[in-house]
Amino acid sequence: MHTWRTPRRTRTGATLLAAAALLVSGCSSGSTTTTTSSASSAAKGEAVLAALPRSTPGALAPYYGQKPAWRDCGAPGFQCATLKAPLDYADPSAGDIRLAVSRKKATGPGERLGSLLVNPGGPGGSAIGYLQAYAGIGYPKEVRARYDMVAVDPRGVARSEPVECLDGPGMDAHTRTDFTPDGERETDALVGAYRKFAEGCATDAPKLLRHVSTVEAARDMDIVREVLGDEKLNFVGASYGTFLGATYAGLFPGRTGRLVLDGALDPSLSARQLNIEQTAGFDTAFTAFAKDCVRRSDCPLGDRNTGPEEAGARLKEFFGKTDAQPVPTGDADGRELTESLATIGVIAAMYDEGAWPLLRKALTAATKENDGAGLLALADSYYERDADGEYANLMFANAAVNCLDLPAAFDSPEQVREALPDFEKASPVFGEGFAWAALNCAYWPVGATGEPQRIEAEGAAPIVVVGTTRDPATPYRWAEALAGQLTSARLLTYEGDGHTAYGRGSDCIDSAINTYLVEGTPPADGKRCS
Repeated sequence: MHTWRTPRRTRTGATLLAAAALLVSGCSSGSTTTTTSSASSAAKGEAVLAALPRSTPGALAPYYGQKPAWRDCGAPGFQCATLKAPLDYADPSAGDIRLAVSRKKATGPGERLGSLLVNPGGPGGSAIGYLQAYAGIGYPKEVRARYDMVAVDPRGVARSEPVECLDGPGMDAHTRTDFTPDGERETDALVGAYRKFAEGCATDAPKLLRHVSTVEAARDMDIVREVLGDEKLNFVGASYGTFLGATYAGLFPGRTGRLVLDGALDPSLSARQLNIEQTAGFDTAFTAFAKDCVRRSDCPLGDRNTGPEEAGARLKEFFGKTDAQPVPTGDADGRELTESLATIGVIAAMYDEGAWPLLRKALTAATKENDGAGLLALADSYYERDADGEYANLMFANAAVNCLDLPAAFDSPEQVREALPDFEKASPVFGEGFAWAALNCAYWPVGATGEPQRIEAEGAAPIVVVGTTRDPATPYRWAEALAGQLTSARLLTYEGDGHTAYGRGSDCIDSAINTYLVEGTPPADGKRCS
């Protein structure tokens, strides 16, 4: 599906299904190189992200020497500023891009430890939105006491020159497009939707679209680090944010401080591999949901005698019915619940087991009461559509970054059809839709600048990689893989459900990460929590 997100939590623990998720790996135009210099990787012929020179090029000195003009920005206790970065690191004279930054200063008591940057994932999730709505007020007191809590929206995202591809009605039409085409006519319609989306992005940001790679965003973070006066970067990244943080460590291992990478991606995989493995991850999550659901009296997918496979078959049957006859929703804009929207609604609830009761209620309403409002609301939360019918730029930035970071998973509908058995084996429920969703980058107007590669970050301080055993969006194996690549990694495992682990109810996980952030002592490699 090429999409995953990080559940955000309020101080009361209520789930806000919000932005965050996608995959990538990459090196960008002239900004860095790939190498096979490490002995183990060279022996295997694997590409490895190479560190940049320790010295800052003279052409970048003005960017590193900026002085931020902090101002109030509407959120009590938070300040905002705008910084500049080169549009193209290979040619700094080609113009600038504006980066939005926000911070909440350390509250004390205790000695200030510097800045702690946070990123909720995506790509496309607003780090500033995450900071002001959650991290800056909801992170543990002992962390907020010692760090200035900081966020920068990556280039092309939210407040940092956002990429915009479709207007509200256009995006409504896009999200209703059938992404499990039954024949040539529906296949052509899906390809047309992908082309229209891509053309809209190209029209909106013809230059920027070539420079929103993860490598460039990581280099931007190094400018922010210097401007903030920090010798090293301290960072908590979730979901796609783990790839951003790992990329920073690979490029600047000597400037890497305390990094927490929660819900990790494996940067060594191709787009097709990532999509298949994520498909299997959502199947694992659905199996956990189904087992829980059938034990409850309000489960619309069966009873205690119903196995996960049968529950999945019933859900798939429901999706098929909505394909033939969309379900009314009572939506003010006249939108009905199509198969595509129903599927996204279910996927949205897989990110956090706290949403399972809501999903049971929404599925019951849709399957037994002919009311699709609940599933439509879940789909809208996934797409970040507001009550006025406007969309955040999450999905636009998501595609822009991913299609630049990795070569497309598929080049044509024919390739998708050939791969369908593999995807449907990974998930009988979601496989077909995930396979067709991976076709989007085939029509992207800008060629990929990245490639699959290992990130080793040799010489970096200890990095904590966190994996959840039944994570749908970033399968646990990816955390194991990233921890195996990073030379200084400590793998911390949460045995449970949902996407990411920090701040989601495990005292064991939270204590280990808080101790690392505040005292600098990482957990023992291989520590497991439940």
